This record gives sequence, structure tokens and C-alpha cells, in this order.
Amino acid sequence: MFNQLADRFDSIFRNLRGLGKITDSNIQQTSREIRRVLLEADVNFKVAKEFVGRVKDRAEGTKVLKSVKPGEQFIKIIHDELVTLLGKDAKPLELGSKKPAVILMAGLQGAGKTTTCGKLAHLLKKQKKSVLMAAADVYRPAAIEQLVQVGQSVNVPVYEQGAGDPVVICQSAVEEAKASKTDVVILDTAGRLHVDGEMMTEVQEIAEAVSPDEILFVADGMTGQDAVNSAEAFSAALPLTGTILTKLDGDARGGAAVSITSVTGVPIKFIGVSEKSDGLEPFDPKRIVDRILGLGDVVTLVEKAQSVVDEDQAKVLEKKLKDATFDLNDFKDQLKQLKQMGPLNQIMGMMPGMNRKMLKGIDLDDRQLVWTEAIISSMTPSERTDPTIIDGSRRTRISKGSGRSVQEINQLLKQFAQMKKMMKKMGKMKLPKNLKNQMMGLN
Repeated sequence: MFNQLADRFDSIFRNLRGLGKITDSNIQQTSREIRRVLLEADVNFKVAKEFVGRVKDRAEGTKVLKSVKPGEQFIKIIHDELVTLLGKDAKPLELGSKKPAVILMAGLQGAGKTTTCGKLAHLLKKQKKSVLMAAADVYRPAAIEQLVQVGQSVNVPVYEQGAGDPVVICQSAVEEAKASKTDVVILDTAGRLHVDGEMMTEVQEIAEAVSPDEILFVADGMTGQDAVNSAEAFSAALPLTGTILTKLDGDARGGAAVSITSVTGVPIKFIGVSEKSDGLEPFDPKRIVDRILGLGDVVTLVEKAQSVVDEDQAKVLEKKLKDATFDLNDFKDQLKQLKQMGPLNQIMGMMPGMNRKMLKGIDLDDRQLVWTEAIISSMTPSERTDPTIIDGSRRTRISKGSGRSVQEINQLLKQFAQMKKMMKKMGKMKLPKNLKNQMMGLN
């Protein structure tokens, strides 16, 4: 996510940290570098120009201040201005008090709108809300069938009438939700390959007919400036309340995310970070800027861990660590939880100090988790409980059963032995109770 921006800012910050003082010369040089970074990331030209202007003004205002680390002061200015550019604060959904709350999803074809409907429904379900999705895209081939399949994958019902009038379909879906006392209705409206008057008229009629609480524009984060141009067109036609940026798990340059809030005047509310049903994250400007600038994102990391860690299991694990009875069965359970948290490169990227350059030197192949799990699954119960009994013949058998080399099995057993020693020491550490609970996932 935002790989290009992260790499470029890392280079700028390395230079800034060596500054003895803030001068006109290094302000000008850094400003030029920032402008180039933003434009290369496909940030809107006007947005980039205004941002650099604000950074320069604030930096010039700090030149007379005495500071032990003036470079860090400059970095903080850039950090704060980026947070402001991205919207300052996280903006949650505003669903109101009436039932059902109505969310209208709008956007171009190919942006991932239908799958995003499913992800949003999944997120709302986790918040204990009942959800109904409505199939109002009657033009794209198989669009209705796709939404039905998405609904089945997240266990959310889908209202559809086939190739009917989209306005009537949306009205009927809202009435259906009222009758069934459903909390939220998500309307999957039609997209087009380009912005056209007919599409805009239809989505305006739907908005007027159902008075949605949220009108969310779904934009493809990979398209950069094109996403911003589309957002401008939709913002002119509809009273948008927010944006969802999709496909940010790929090589998105980040220009759309940095530009879109300034251009449309509405906040980014969610970002798509994977293709899985839980691959939708609330957008928090400060957390995102911290990731871009290599400062980590501990809060999101903890939230991800808490979402997959069962409190009772965490207590059992804590006892095993204290008693030094942690075995390969427990290790296998931890691997499963780690896989549920998301791609390894994303998890590592949330750790403070783990910049892109450092990550490039680490093998973060998610398949390794699968292979390791296969090796452990090929062991007998007694071998998992006491790996020290695994001799040469047993390793050969495990190798054949898992399809992995004996060398990989040797490496796993060595790493597990080292990890067990470390965890034994950690279990004996006298940490404050609240800190130890956080480390174990109990808070």
C-alpha cells in the first residue's frame, strides 16, 4: 500500500534527519523533492502545489526556533500537513437512528463496487447489524448473480427483481428491509465504463427516491488521477458523503488517496486492502500517514490481532508460556491466527521502524505459512508435543507427507527450539500486568 510514496519519503527523511538547522536552502530543496514525489505518485497538480506551499510556510516559520533536532521538526511538519491533506480525522459511517439506514454505492464499472458491497456488509455484520443488499445493476452481464454469490459468501441476503427498473428495485428493497426490521440496506447501483449523463440521471433518481443516509463513491485506487476525475464528476451530480478506495493491496501509487479528499471535499471512509471478505479497513488519516512515512501503525496491528485472538485461548497460551509447555500444536494455532490477520508484508509494514528498504531484505512469502502448517500436520501427535524425538527417519517421513524438503523441516525445528527458549524467558519476565495482557492479546 502506497509503496512508491513510502520509498520516496523514506529517502527524503534520511536527508532531513541529518540537518543541523533549517535554512532557506534546505527548505527549497526539500520542497522540490516533495513536489516531485507527489507528482510521480499521480497526485493532482493543484493539490501537490498547495501542499508544498503549506509545508514551506510552516518550515520558514520555524527557522528561528532553537531545536535539538531541527530535521525531526521538519519531518513533523510534513507529517501533520499530510494528515490534514487526507482529512485529519477518521470519519465513520453516519447511519442515523431510523431503520433501515440506506447506503447507496456509486462508481464506475471495474472499480470493485459489487465486491465492496459484500465487504461493507461483512463489516456491518461484525458490528452486530442486520444487512440487506439490493441488486440494482441490471445492465452489466451477471452483475446480479455476482452480488448473490457475494451475499452467500458473507451470509447476507440479496434483494433482486432481475432486469427491472433500478429505481423501483431500490425502493422495494428499502420497503422489504422495513418489513423485516433490517438495520442497513446497501444498494449496489450500476456502473459504466465512463461517466455519462444517462448513468448520472439514473443514480440521481435512485438517491431522490430512497433518501440514502450515505452516498459512497467507490474508486479504483490503482487508477490514480482518473479516479480523482471520476470522483469530481460524481461529486458534482450527487451529494457524496464519502469515498471508498479499492485495490490498495497492489502497487497503487497513492495519488488518488492523497488527492481525492481535497478535490471532492468528502472524506475517504474505507480502503480495500485485500480481496477477502474482511479486506475493508476504516480509513484513518493519521494511521495511513504513519505507514507512508515508515512510522508504523501499532493501533491497527493490535486491532487485527484482537479480531482473531480468542480471549480464553490467549489465557491458555499465557499459562503454557509460563509452564514452558508450548508445543507445535500451539505453534500451528498461532500460524492460523497470523494468516487471518492478512498478508505478512502488510503486518510487518505496520511495525514502527520497518521501512520498505528493510522489508525488501526479508522473505515475506505468505505461502511459507501454508508450507509450515503442512509440515506440522504431517507429524504424529507425539512428535508435535515433543519435537526432540524427531530423528532422521521421522524427518524423511514428514518430508514425504508434507511435500517439503528435509532441510525445511530441520530449519523449522531449529527455529521452533529457539522461539521456545525466547518465549520461556518472556514468560518469566516481570512485566506490568496491563502490558503483559496487551502482549498476550487479552485487552
